[in-house]
Amino acid sequence: MTQLKRKSNTKMVPVPSESIVPERDINKSPVLEARHLGIEFGGLKAVEDFNLTIGKTEIAGLIGPNGAGKTTVFNLLTKVYQPTTGTVLINGRDTAGMNTVQANKLGIARTFQNIRLFSQMSVEDNVRIGLHNQVKYGMFTGIFRLPAFWKQERVQHEKAMDLLSIFDMQDMAEMKAGSLPYGAQRRLEIVRALATNPSLLLLDEPAAGMNPHETEELMDNIIKIRDKFQIAVMLIEHDMNLVMGICEGICVLNYGKVIAKGTAEEIQQNPVVIEAYLGKQKEGA
Repeated sequence: MTQLKRKSNTKMVPVPSESIVPERDINKSPVLEARHLGIEFGGLKAVEDFNLTIGKTEIAGLIGPNGAGKTTVFNLLTKVYQPTTGTVLINGRDTAGMNTVQANKLGIARTFQNIRLFSQMSVEDNVRIGLHNQVKYGMFTGIFRLPAFWKQERVQHEKAMDLLSIFDMQDMAEMKAGSLPYGAQRRLEIVRALATNPSLLLLDEPAAGMNPHETEELMDNIIKIRDKFQIAVMLIEHDMNLVMGICEGICVLNYGKVIAKGTAEEIQQNPVVIEAYLGKQKEGA
């Protein structure tokens, strides 16, 4: 498949944490800073000394061979796991001691490798679950269905339909989420994450199970999401056409450690990365 280039010729510039961010974000506070992050399970270091900075509107990639620790990093960033060492800052706020709900309110949302939708609920209701932290009426108003309740219901409906329109899914609003085709379920999970109003959206293998046409549409939509909401997006993905086509900064993980950081062009030519994916080549081979 021909490599698709959708990202602009973004100039990446160094920041004090020895990372790089898009030049357009250099005077803005990073959306994410992970400093010396690590976690052990029974004495085994699953992630060790992970450092990463993501710019305010960057599309970043986290790649590496199977078992490299990528999803574990996502779990640390979103507070599914509490780190053994290190610090995670979201929009400059330290997340130490926070749970996943508190981290989400700070501005970080995610999707999962395995789709996690409420399959028996409608498409719209799945999105509205993501909007729960934006409800502005109290329990009394909700129980007695006062006018403020119905006003908020209309607002929530309009927001849900607007978000679904990103993927042209508004006509599916009344369908059960579990009845959707696989690719549409993937898109719905992204919409639900967006409903929480994040400043950083983490996508865990968003193209998994998609055909080439769906993957091309996904690439366009990730860029559209970044531009429409002016947020950062970080994705774990094995489809290198997608990664190299839209990611501005890429971090490569192997055995729980960062082995390279750079632009798509730098990562493609990095011998350490090539070895991690393909194995060391024998001389004369």
